[in-house]
Amino acid sequence: MAFNLTDPIFHDEDAARAHLEALRWPNGPVCPYCGETEKVKALGGKSMGPGWHHCGACRKKFTVRVGTVYERSKVPLHKWLLATQMMASSKKGVSAHQLHRTLGVTYKTAWFMAHRIREAMREDLPEGGMGGSGPVEADETYFGSVENKRTTRTSGQKFIHSKQGRGPANKRCVIALVERGGTARTFHVPQATKEIVGAILFQNVRREAKLYTDESKLYHLPGKQYAEHSMVKHSVGEYARGPVHTNTVEGYFSIFKRGMKGIYQHCAEKHLHRYLAEYDFRYNHRTALGVNDEERRDAIVRGGEGKRLTYRRTATFHRPAGEGLGIC
Repeated sequence: MAFNLTDPIFHDEDAARAHLEALRWPNGPVCPYCGETEKVKALGGKSMGPGWHHCGACRKKFTVRVGTVYERSKVPLHKWLLATQMMASSKKGVSAHQLHRTLGVTYKTAWFMAHRIREAMREDLPEGGMGGSGPVEADETYFGSVENKRTTRTSGQKFIHSKQGRGPANKRCVIALVERGGTARTFHVPQATKEIVGAILFQNVRREAKLYTDESKLYHLPGKQYAEHSMVKHSVGEYARGPVHTNTVEGYFSIFKRGMKGIYQHCAEKHLHRYLAEYDFRYNHRTALGVNDEERRDAIVRGGEGKRLTYRRTATFHRPAGEGLGIC
């Protein structure tokens, strides 16, 4: 289902605010400071502006923005909703330059908006592991290069080989777990080692699950802990053996890499976890699971509660998953 660009929520501030209030407060306004619902009243008057409420319990004033990724933003809510819709409905993502041109805001503002929306897309891992409804495929990939110019390789030269783990040392490593017919989880790790891969698998995949991987030695030891661990041998041209294959997780990586290369051409390592959250979210709310573009957008809006992101926090380096982890 394609979204309707003529929808008033993308052009009218009152309609946009009413839409956010309906999503966040379906049973009426709730104070974001103390949780009060009874002693909350709408404030009128030109001095306050529309959308303000007063809590009689804690005596604080608030709007629907407070306590969300939209808090303290001067960008109108209808532009926030349009940006959210664009990122929700585009399979490979939308660049900050495209948001800047479409919304009529500066590039810096568009870049920060995109990161706030990605923060809203970041979902907490559900209780219980993957593998309850189907086999889990695991794989790793490498892309990009380090930002240190002294170790960046020019075109045509080989990448540096890692001395600690599998893969080139000056590329970023991402491990993905995909449950067939279900969801995906990705992790940015400092390097791919048996210890890190094992820790990620044990924390996210049920031991009674079927685990399908390629023939990489990274999965041999942790794979013994599962009800079934089957491998396909790409080195001899085998890509599927009945139900045993890694085509699903490789398809996920295909979308991710095309987006990172074609849309997000310059991604600093400290921001990679938010880009991964973006691709995970769209995959986990895809059309094949019965989610349309508008429902995906509204899920992002709901996910923005309690996830305020400041510009300073955006610039802070995020520690990759797996640092300091051992097999548990």
